[in-house]
Amino acid sequence: MKKNIYLPVTLILFFTIVLINQPLAKAEGDSAMHLKSSAFNNGEMIPGKYTCDGTNVSPSLEWASVPADTQSFALVCDDPDAPMGTWVHWVYYDIPAGVKHLPENVAPSEHPPSGGTHGVNDFRKTGYGGPCPPGGTHRYYFKIYALDVMLNLPSGATKKEILTAMRGHILGQAKLMGKYKRQ
Repeated sequence: MKKNIYLPVTLILFFTIVLINQPLAKAEGDSAMHLKSSAFNNGEMIPGKYTCDGTNVSPSLEWASVPADTQSFALVCDDPDAPMGTWVHWVYYDIPAGVKHLPENVAPSEHPPSGGTHGVNDFRKTGYGGPCPPGGTHRYYFKIYALDVMLNLPSGATKKEILTAMRGHILGQAKLMGKYKRQ
């Protein structure tokens, strides 16, 4: 009788181990995209030039390993360490699929020359608004999303509006974190 129980127990253990190691579903946007900047490395300090203490221009950004079916990109930069909750510094969407690089100092117009559409940040302005923490060292996350659609939202959309429109359309994503402390 003991011999007959080993086979079913062994099979149950085997399939349990196999199933535990298999994801139930691929997470939305679970692609190995990469995002970098020539201005700073991930986890390092953002140079003053790109902040309210400098010329407050956007840093250059470059992304790679983009999913094949990408139709557009969306970019968000925010500060989760702000005293009143996450502060949004940049909302930029409908960036054409062929664009894999943003130059330094992207024009703060509704429709920059590199293509796409600017949303409104928490400074209530169009385009990039650099780090300007009221105290301490804050983290700034630049997040790029590869989408399977153009969002076709009007200019001036908020982060919340683009995140809602992106739901179910994210093919891949990457982030870059920089820090800043005012002197």
